[in-house]
Amino acid sequence: MKSAKTIRRGLLSGGLLVVVLQAPLWAQSVSAAPVELVRQTVQNELESNNAAKFVFREREETGHGSQTKVIVQTKELAAGMLVAINDKPLTEEERQKEQARLDELVNNPQELKKKLKTEKEDTEHTNRIVKALPEAFLYEPDGVVTGTKEMGNPGDELVRLKFRPNPDYAPPTHTEQVLTGMAGYMLIDKDKRRIAKIDGTLEKEVGFGWGILGRLNKGGRFVVQQGTMDTGMWQVTRMDLDFTGKILLFKKLAIKSTQTFSDFHEAPANLTFAQGVELLKKQAQEVATNPPQAASADQVRK
Repeated sequence: MKSAKTIRRGLLSGGLLVVVLQAPLWAQSVSAAPVELVRQTVQNELESNNAAKFVFREREETGHGSQTKVIVQTKELAAGMLVAINDKPLTEEERQKEQARLDELVNNPQELKKKLKTEKEDTEHTNRIVKALPEAFLYEPDGVVTGTKEMGNPGDELVRLKFRPNPDYAPPTHTEQVLTGMAGYMLIDKDKRRIAKIDGTLEKEVGFGWGILGRLNKGGRFVVQQGTMDTGMWQVTRMDLDFTGKILLFKKLAIKSTQTFSDFHEAPANLTFAQGVELLKKQAQEVATNPPQAASADQVRK
């Protein structure tokens, strides 16, 4: 459904001096105030878009089972091919249908143009949320943890900051309104100035925009994690969403999914969408002979 997919894509001031003065020594060494660390990190996130493109696997688990896709980032937009359902490779007939779907897309410039427009809009919405982080919340130091390749960079120190809504923040658009009811914590690599994890829970019902109008119920939660994996470059490695609410105040909304991203490999430079589809076909054949592994119970709970 368009609304659920759009929200899924999108879900990527107030550092009080008194907090810093009362914080332990490690926190005082981070920056003049927690909000300054967040502000510097947000600026770096927005400027750190990878020039390199990658091929990787995306596994999404919902209450209906799981789907695994191979995704390739091209110079135009990302292309994805379904390769497994419930961790079982597609049958030959299913694979042929999936390839035919992508071939049709390659030969439909108007549809490709529409997908590119949607992708750009989603990026703009996500950037609006990220830009709002320093002003939308009040931050408080809450210890440190050690990074891993799935969450930060192995061995790096990650500063943990608790956050809660800033009562003085006025969302400029419906997109940022979801932040006004959220509290949780953030992990930041203090040396790399990158966000390793955000874990937020809605403390009250809030409205949202993102191209549609609706409301999200209290208790909704999202987790987004980034890591360097084996590429040395930061990638989103995990995203958990658990929201209920209403769209246009009438239709019920329920999103509960866990997405994990793995097996990153750099894609050929200047890859076109059509070339990306051909690469996906080869990847799909590999998956047929090398089935993806199901996530363990411990991985799902992490």
